[in-house]
Amino acid sequence: MSNLLVELFVEELPPKALNKLGQAFSQTLFDSLQTQGLTAASSAITPYASPRRLAVHITDVAAKADDKAVAQKLMPASVGLDADGNATPALLKKLAALGADASVVNQLKREHDGKAEVLFLDLTVAGATLPEGLQKALDEAIAKLPIPKVMTYQLQDGWSNVNFVRPAHGLVALHGSEIIPLNTLGLTAGNQTQGHRFEATQNPIMLRNADSYAEQLQQDGAVIAGFKERRDEITRQLEAAASKLHLRPIEDEALLDEVTALVERPNVLVGQFEAEFLAVPQECLILTMKANQKYFPLLDAQGKLTNQFLIVSNISPADPSAVIGGNERVVRPRLADAKFFFEQDRKKTLESRIPGLGKVVYHNKLGSQGERIARVSGIANLIATALGDPALAAQASQAAQLAKADLVTDMVGEFPELQGIMGRYYAQHEGLSDDIAYAIEDHYRPRFAGDELPRNRVGLVVALADKLETLVGMFSIGEKPTGEKDPFALRRHAIGILRLLNDGNIALGLDTLLAQALSVFQHQFDRDATLQALDEFIYDRLAGNLRDAGHSAQEVEAVLALKPQLIADIFKRLNAVQAFAALTEAPSLAAANKRVGNILKKAEGIIEPNINPALLQEDAERALAQALGQVQPQAQQAFAAGNYTESLKALAALKAPVDAFFDHVMVNADDPALKSNRLAMLATLHQAMNQVADLSRLAA
Repeated sequence: MSNLLVELFVEELPPKALNKLGQAFSQTLFDSLQTQGLTAASSAITPYASPRRLAVHITDVAAKADDKAVAQKLMPASVGLDADGNATPALLKKLAALGADASVVNQLKREHDGKAEVLFLDLTVAGATLPEGLQKALDEAIAKLPIPKVMTYQLQDGWSNVNFVRPAHGLVALHGSEIIPLNTLGLTAGNQTQGHRFEATQNPIMLRNADSYAEQLQQDGAVIAGFKERRDEITRQLEAAASKLHLRPIEDEALLDEVTALVERPNVLVGQFEAEFLAVPQECLILTMKANQKYFPLLDAQGKLTNQFLIVSNISPADPSAVIGGNERVVRPRLADAKFFFEQDRKKTLESRIPGLGKVVYHNKLGSQGERIARVSGIANLIATALGDPALAAQASQAAQLAKADLVTDMVGEFPELQGIMGRYYAQHEGLSDDIAYAIEDHYRPRFAGDELPRNRVGLVVALADKLETLVGMFSIGEKPTGEKDPFALRRHAIGILRLLNDGNIALGLDTLLAQALSVFQHQFDRDATLQALDEFIYDRLAGNLRDAGHSAQEVEAVLALKPQLIADIFKRLNAVQAFAALTEAPSLAAANKRVGNILKKAEGIIEPNINPALLQEDAERALAQALGQVQPQAQQAFAAGNYTESLKALAALKAPVDAFFDHVMVNADDPALKSNRLAMLATLHQAMNQVADLSRLAA
């Protein structure tokens, strides 16, 4: 056993894919060696990924895998042996292919595989040697790399072409200090690698052994090979540089990953720009610096952008002024563009831009963005009106009309990520109320799981209207999500609607909202089928979310079986069902409820829940009727008050009389009047038990 190192040295890899490439390369190679028996239970894997290399270090790798005893399946005994038990030509041919002859026929084992008796031969298979096993593992690791885009390049012989993510120039394979003879991409493995393009003290670097790789690269090659180690070093330097200025760098994990993939040895420097640019909304400046220059903007203690930023350089000159000056010169025109766009955009009002939305195609079957905002505005008005707030209806309608106007501004044209944000700034510049301005920005929320909701009531209504319009519109033209594709993010929109209704405390039924949204669409489509499909889709999303939140499938099914229309009610009902399920009486009552439901399904005609006391003959049925007379009002009163937990807990008193009823009373009595009355009692019981949830779904 010795430790193993494999490195593929290449030209600069795609930065956004580097970490994924490094993880996939190392894991696939390790998995292949493990499958071949070349690793030990104690083997540990360390991936490396820098802009110009993919590598992996694996401990405790064997020079040769152990031999294995295997039972080789040959063929059915009826095919391999004749009537006298002698080998047939087919069996002899199979044995010859395995390096055996007729002398082993007597040693063959017979086992039944469920269909027929089969012949097996015990063999010892030689374990793979490391050179052959590692070659197989390397080929597999390269073939399975999640390469965003393959390029074809010519090898040095001038004739051969290979396909890889970037041209490869070096291959290292060391088992301890021994070179393993591998070949790939026109390269032969050795023990030499390259350090930093400009700052390595040695190039090439002669690796002593597999374990000295990271140390030699850092000391002699000025390269931090590990992605995590390099990322941690960048984080440390960013925080140290910002701390000296009493500022803090903006937090952006994706930017940090990308910068980590762009440098081999990071060196954080401080740059600055003219303070006059701070008159531009800070979101514009931050996005410009992050997206175009990969800088880390610096914020003060209040979270306000300053005119200083951090540069992660790949070189460490004694005098960094040239590097800093160069970066400052590069960012200045970008900031000037943002300033120009902002000043130009403010010369026109949002309202004056609305006609321009009529020229922007939303969907070829649903018209332009102009037509869309008319629908969103209409839905928002209907929602606010249904909530009984005329002032809210007027504000929501206006905010919805202006919500998409910034899509035709220069700033959003350059930076689509700023849609909504710029609309809010321009609305405030025009003197519109904060309710309108923030609704324009917030109507996209929640954009993802855990995102904040709109900050005010107007924003909640417009956000709900916007998501309903998208969902209903796409379903009406058949653009439904499939198992693999959801190009219009309709699942996310459905979850957003559920969050707005629950967390935003909008007390409108889902059926009402969908009907309102359907009413604003004028094109021809099957409205009933669309409504049913939307209802199923949204409740499916809700069921999945509730299960993910830790509720059991039975609890979720029990509540959703009743299709409660007030979404906020569903969460209260679930908590009540959870509390009910913890009662000792719950299993018995759930089973009884299921039995009652089955009896009522089989009964002919409509069973009214009206009990005739004069027809109660058995003690058990009189006791149940009395218990129902006491429990039903209590449960109903608690249910009407929205106290679902108390409503269900009241049912616990029914356990004993329900059990006694089924033990001593024949429901399907010969006397039609008695039978009808007993069915009415069961209908009353069923009604009392299933107001909050279908408790039969809790039965085992």
